[in-house]
Amino acid sequence: MASEAASVETNVISNISYITDWFSNNTDLLFEYSMNIIWAVLILFVGNIAVKLIANSVSKLMKKRRMDKAVIDFVQAIVRYLLFILVLIAALGKLGVQTASVVAVIGAAGLAVALALQGSLSNFAAGVLIVAFRPFKSGDYVEVGGIAGSVSSIQIFQTVLNSPDNKMIVVPNSSIIGGPITNYSRHKTRRIDFVIGVSYKADLRKTQTVLRELMESDERVLKDPEVTVEVHTLADSSVNFVVRPWVKTEEYWPVYWDMMLRIKETLDENGIEIPFPQMDVHWERG
Repeated sequence: MASEAASVETNVISNISYITDWFSNNTDLLFEYSMNIIWAVLILFVGNIAVKLIANSVSKLMKKRRMDKAVIDFVQAIVRYLLFILVLIAALGKLGVQTASVVAVIGAAGLAVALALQGSLSNFAAGVLIVAFRPFKSGDYVEVGGIAGSVSSIQIFQTVLNSPDNKMIVVPNSSIIGGPITNYSRHKTRRIDFVIGVSYKADLRKTQTVLRELMESDERVLKDPEVTVEVHTLADSSVNFVVRPWVKTEEYWPVYWDMMLRIKETLDENGIEIPFPQMDVHWERG
């Protein structure tokens, strides 16, 4: 046992001596590596701050030119990612890594990722198209990919919407470009389409006059284009009028809700019946 303990002690002393000698003989090399690591960390730290400052400066410049918020967010994200990649390559170069090799590796990795994530790339390309052609802007109320909401931001791979009941909806950009886009906010005016059914016993001329006067009495209803009030269909239980006033886009729903109430009240005041669905049944005894 004593000989084994002595052997272990001798090995430990030998290893410590070897390590001490190695550090003594490679002091300059260790100092150089340590400084390179410190410089690389500093490059990453300072570079990250510089990237944020540059990206924010680009954002402020675009805001001064009154560009759309969604476009600003998209461009800012692209600038930040590209500049950070350059900072990362510079930091690796300071560690002694051949930057040409790094670029080649990044290119090869990018190709592999591109093949694996074709859907993400299509979303990115679709995001570029959305920013370039601008079918909508931040704040617009749109229907895209079967989803409706107000545009919050256009990001690299997806567009963020806020629903009327304040839910966040994330829609892939490729779904937006690949389908119909309905922008309810693009034009300054919109037409409201009412279909009003009255009894077959009603005086149709009087009904037409009453509905037209009701629409024209509201200051929110535009004079140009004119209000349309016409008999549209002779339905099973009613004669249906189409009533089509034009309003400012932001007043669409307030006018719609208000008019639905006032139409019912006005027709009642004038003795014009809005009938329930009904069916006449004739029974003959044999």
